[in-house]
Amino acid sequence: MNPTSLNILVLFYSQNGSTLNLARQIARGIESVAGCEAVLRTVPKVSTVCEAVENEIPDRGAPYVTAEDLKNCAGLALGSPTRFGNMAAAMKYFIDGTIAQWLGAELSGKPATVFTSTGSLHGGQESTLLTMMLPLLHHGMVISGIPFSETALSRTQSGGTPYGASHVAGHDGSAVLSAEENELAFAQGKRLAELAVKLA
Repeated sequence: MNPTSLNILVLFYSQNGSTLNLARQIARGIESVAGCEAVLRTVPKVSTVCEAVENEIPDRGAPYVTAEDLKNCAGLALGSPTRFGNMAAAMKYFIDGTIAQWLGAELSGKPATVFTSTGSLHGGQESTLLTMMLPLLHHGMVISGIPFSETALSRTQSGGTPYGASHVAGHDGSAVLSAEENELAFAQGKRLAELAVKLA
């Protein structure tokens, strides 16, 4: 990480790669803005087995998020697959543990955005994105979506909403993003970074 860059946290949970691919495209959008650097982080799985413990470092992919990542970020992109119209338990569990950051107003005034992936076009994308915004509003973050000036929002036949980038994986669980999904995720990351620069 460059100490002079604005670090923008792209925090996601992904099981099959769809949300990860959105996170990567959002990170590209962030890094297209001069002076901004994307920091990709994830959260561990939640187990129904009380004794189950994840390794401190994931076997592969992005490192797990830390309290310092939240404290030091200039903005936040939060992503999760949809689970019954809401974020996945692993992300909700992490968010529920950010009381110290809330008490310290560590995220207050920073820009934030949300993104998701679903198995079907009507799988709860918009309700997931809206419910993901709620804890960020409690943290005092400035929520950013995708404006309709992004023409891909009107063209998309797959994912993409004004509330945030999304991906439709389909019945086969494909993690490959459509052209419009790629375009919208990139635009969302760029917009978040531009807001972070203005608010820093």
